[in-house]
Amino acid sequence: MERLMRKNTNRGGYRKRASKAEMDGTWHDLLRTCSERTESLRTGGEGGEATMDETEAILFSLAKAVEQRDAQTAGHCERLAFISVALGVAIGLERESLVALYRGGYLHDVGKVGIPDSILFKPGALNSEEWVVMRSHPARGEEICRPLQSLEPVLPIIRHHHERWDGSGYPDGLRQEQIPLLARILQMADIYDALTSPRPYKPAYLPARALELMADETARGWRDPRIFKLFARLHRDIIAKMTNFDADERNVESMTRSLLNLRKALSSESRELVKAS
Repeated sequence: MERLMRKNTNRGGYRKRASKAEMDGTWHDLLRTCSERTESLRTGGEGGEATMDETEAILFSLAKAVEQRDAQTAGHCERLAFISVALGVAIGLERESLVALYRGGYLHDVGKVGIPDSILFKPGALNSEEWVVMRSHPARGEEICRPLQSLEPVLPIIRHHHERWDGSGYPDGLRQEQIPLLARILQMADIYDALTSPRPYKPAYLPARALELMADETARGWRDPRIFKLFARLHRDIIAKMTNFDADERNVESMTRSLLNLRKALSSESRELVKAS
């Protein structure tokens, strides 16, 4: 969430529709597969893999270290990955994009490794010089991850998750469909989780208040109105149940059914959203 030109390459896969075979599988299986892979990379459990995987493991460990600098952000990456993938399934994205969203949930803020604690944890408003440093983190994160070919689909998410629909965001001032779709999706999840979690400069808001603030930001022109509309529906049917995600397998199955039903109900809107991107 925000406190207070690179040309969009629209990297491969944003327009491709999910196949029926992919959607017949339960979406939480994808989450678990990604989670196991990420944890294995992070802990070095895939010994003997190529150097690229070893480098990737270091990046995921670095991303977790960034999150753990602040106890208030504990679990942020996992929640962000969960919500982003669920929204991607509701929109009807293909598996490759869902995996990119999951990985983007962990890596989107890796550039904050270079932000001093005095800025990152400042309880008050940032001054102009501090804002320059803070706004550098998306480009820093992209630069850190760029050498890995396997992370190419994630780079637009990392770089552009602080752009705004009206062009007033950063680092490149992209507007509307210039902002990659996956970045717009993850941004919505990121804003919600930041609003409902405590931060040095704000308390945790109740979900209803968070949705009100997100609606207000959308009305002001900051967020993609179609994605916010989808997110609001997803929140009612899915996100409100996510506290029992790990504890109750039957609830996971219920969420899966709800999510696929939501995707069917919103199929025409989702097609237009993907087509426009």
